[in-house]
Amino acid sequence: MRILSVTAGAVSMYCGSCLRDNALAAELIARGHDVTLIPLYTPLRSDEANVTRPDILFGGISIYLQHRSAFFRRLPRFVDRLLDSPWLIKTFADRSMSTDPKLLGGLTVSMLDGPDGVLRKEFDKLIEWVRDEPRPDVVTITNSMLIGLARPLAEALKAPVCCTLQGEALFLDGLIEPFKTQALERIWTQVAHVDRFVAISDFEARYMHQYLRIPGDRISVVPLGVRVQDFEDAEGAEAQDAEDFTIGFLGRIAPEKGLRVLAEAYVQLRRKTASTKMRLEAAGYMAAAHKPYLAAAQRTLAQAGLQHEFTYRGEVDRRGKVEFLHSLDVMSMPATYDEPKGFTLLEAMASGVPIV
Repeated sequence: MRILSVTAGAVSMYCGSCLRDNALAAELIARGHDVTLIPLYTPLRSDEANVTRPDILFGGISIYLQHRSAFFRRLPRFVDRLLDSPWLIKTFADRSMSTDPKLLGGLTVSMLDGPDGVLRKEFDKLIEWVRDEPRPDVVTITNSMLIGLARPLAEALKAPVCCTLQGEALFLDGLIEPFKTQALERIWTQVAHVDRFVAISDFEARYMHQYLRIPGDRISVVPLGVRVQDFEDAEGAEAQDAEDFTIGFLGRIAPEKGLRVLAEAYVQLRRKTASTKMRLEAAGYMAAAHKPYLAAAQRTLAQAGLQHEFTYRGEVDRRGKVEFLHSLDVMSMPATYDEPKGFTLLEAMASGVPIV
């Protein structure tokens, strides 16, 4: 089967949706399917072999400028090609691009307006690009915030369009008004342009059925998976310290992931286990805007005299993730919202690490 998969880059962040889209494409390719994985906005970052195309559609710089000013909607294509070059996007992404929904409401709505909105030139470029590619048997888009692509892709390619549902409600709920209402209204009106929705869990299917007004019989569930042998084998993984009982947190350092909740729980636990040698270890991507959140968690521990028992290891790559998990006695991820994916929980299980 020939599959065109459209995903969304998340600047320089390790993103669960990006990891899932890349891993799925890689596995489908390994099973003999012809998969084209094309990123939007920015290059896609993965901790496994990256199978995305080098092209970038709807380059983050271009769409921001076109959203802001009609002048940039009239630029010649050679200027667009410069603005859409991966090296330039990556340079700006590392310094100034954001994935904060509070800052991206207007741009989200512009994307959902599709070819009838201010980003019409980018939709025209998309159709030109897909017409130069082999015709796919099916098109899949990474989440419902890209549903504005469904109708133009279906009309241009005469192929069914699938849309993955994998936790975008967190972003949509984070939009400020009036953009949140505008975004949801645009998604509701375009549900009919998608042939099949694919949810990553039963919970996600039930929730998005109500949230996005998708008929239940048009949603299928395809659970997440991880490459378990990477975590089972774990050659070179560091051994656990037999003396210190180690509790671990692996995920984005952000309020919704609950590191501060874990710090508060750790303080309570230590009041009951003062004679036990124990540590709290955290690892994961942290945006500059969330440094105060990490500092607040550290203060919670310091006020209890436990700062010496905590280490933030920073961002870890694939090997570092495996080593980190194998250094733990138990893993805890007290997310403060209904976590739709929980990749690191699956990876902890594959590593033989129990979860609280």
